[in-house]
Amino acid sequence: MRFTRTLALATAVAALLAGPAAAQESDADKDWSTVVIGTEGAYPPFNFLDAAGELKGFDVDIAKALCAQMEVECTFVTQDWDGMIPALQNGNFDALVASMSITPERQEQIDFSDKYYQTPPAIAVPKDSDITEATAEALSGKAIGAQTATTHAQAAEALFPDADIRRYPTAEEYKLDIESGRVDAVMDDVVVLSEWLDSEAGACCKILGTLPADPAIYGSGVGIGLRKGNEKLKGMFNEAIAAIRENGTYKTIQDQYFDFDVYGE
Repeated sequence: MRFTRTLALATAVAALLAGPAAAQESDADKDWSTVVIGTEGAYPPFNFLDAAGELKGFDVDIAKALCAQMEVECTFVTQDWDGMIPALQNGNFDALVASMSITPERQEQIDFSDKYYQTPPAIAVPKDSDITEATAEALSGKAIGAQTATTHAQAAEALFPDADIRRYPTAEEYKLDIESGRVDAVMDDVVVLSEWLDSEAGACCKILGTLPADPAIYGSGVGIGLRKGNEKLKGMFNEAIAAIRENGTYKTIQDQYFDFDVYGE
């Protein structure tokens, strides 16, 4: 029994050490009849768990449509946001569909499909706030909440250098802090903030304004994350994105969540 446990431990350690390299080798040979998709499950309306614990949202529905278009069987797993890229690299799932922007920094670690949506960032403040505009001067010295390891947190640092940028593991946590007055403003995707403000929980606050999405920070839109070298699956996703845009499936899904073209320019 001791030998069996030692052998199992050695095998597990070897697999962990092999990590991304082993995953990349197997990616090139797979026929991709099944695909495991990773998402956060905590970023409504793009991906979230409903009261029954079922994954919902725009990301999830788009992923299902892409899988149907590619004629592959897809399963979903949830993953904390700040561990998303390492989990993909280590083979915990095959594709990352979690509203991740295609940025140069991330492209050094993983590959991306073509974009499947692009929306601007925004600032929200309490309804009784004395902050009247989303400028560096107006937010100087103010506490701004943003989700950690996101382009929004990075942009907040660049746009508001004299503000106190506070990073949170999830969007839900910064929302709780602005509701309770522990931060003066929060920054996120305009759609995410609008969805929250339209709910009872978001009755505290209002959109102060949208902000320019600097390509140096936000990249070229939101794409599907893939392991480096996984060209076959990347090509399949790119063809499927173009197809559902062309055949109307994308618009049907979009119209369930938004009253504007979320794909962007």
